[in-house]
Amino acid sequence: MIDKSRGLAVDALFLDLEDACAPAMKAPGRKNIVRALNEGGFEGKTRVVRVNDWTSPWTYRDVIDVVEGAGPNVDCLMLPKVQSSGHIVALDLLLTQLETSLGLPVGQIGIEAQIENARGLLSLESIAAASDRLETLILGPADFMASIQMKTLTVGDQPPGYEGGDAYHHILMSILMVARACDLQAIDGPYLAIKNLEGLRRASSRSAALGFDGKWVLHPDQIETVNEIFSPRQGDYDHAENILDAYDWFRSADGGSRGAAMLGDEMIDEASRKMALVVSAKGRLAGLRRSAVWQPPAA
Repeated sequence: MIDKSRGLAVDALFLDLEDACAPAMKAPGRKNIVRALNEGGFEGKTRVVRVNDWTSPWTYRDVIDVVEGAGPNVDCLMLPKVQSSGHIVALDLLLTQLETSLGLPVGQIGIEAQIENARGLLSLESIAAASDRLETLILGPADFMASIQMKTLTVGDQPPGYEGGDAYHHILMSILMVARACDLQAIDGPYLAIKNLEGLRRASSRSAALGFDGKWVLHPDQIETVNEIFSPRQGDYDHAENILDAYDWFRSADGGSRGAAMLGDEMIDEASRKMALVVSAKGRLAGLRRSAVWQPPAA
């Protein structure tokens, strides 16, 4: 499975010591992960290891063994079931001691925090401010749904009987608002019904529309759908680039030094530029190329 992951078209991958690793396999799992990280082949991908949460007996040894064994080849550690800022502070302190003792740059290894229950959601602001290492807030939907006793067994779909709204909207928006306020990534968790690509499309479209940066996949068959949904459509990308070009021109002396102008039937201004920058950046990261280029009006 690890070998297959090296060639997948994903931005990041995590090697799991938590749910995917049975208690009797924690120690062998650490050795396998260290070996895989040191063998390499993950170029262009963020290399993450999910350790066990602080309420388990395995966390400290997960961190020590992985960082001592493969520290230069680890980009982030993912901490699940984060409920308070203290969880992040504890991991930060342990990482600092390890980096110092190993001669690694202090702060080199980032932290991703997985929010999986109500207490974690209510502590989001303090969690996000707990460490400069923190890079990402991640929704862990299955554990979260269980923790609030949501009446469903299908992770990511609306619970039966919930009509006229989105049962996940408050959870997603809470994570997104804190992530944006603290300049962190916001990542949606997995959709467990691997063969139900239409359900995956619905769940992915919801968080992508809000502004999340990405979503987990659990199987290679899910990658194409998620990449498509979280990448701008070609027309939106072209429009964003045209807004940027047009607004720059209208602000110039040749364009009349205007703070607002019309682009076709649309008024554009500084707020338009900021929104266009978001879509443009995502399109460029996705490898899109312009198919339509705005030209200044003839003199």
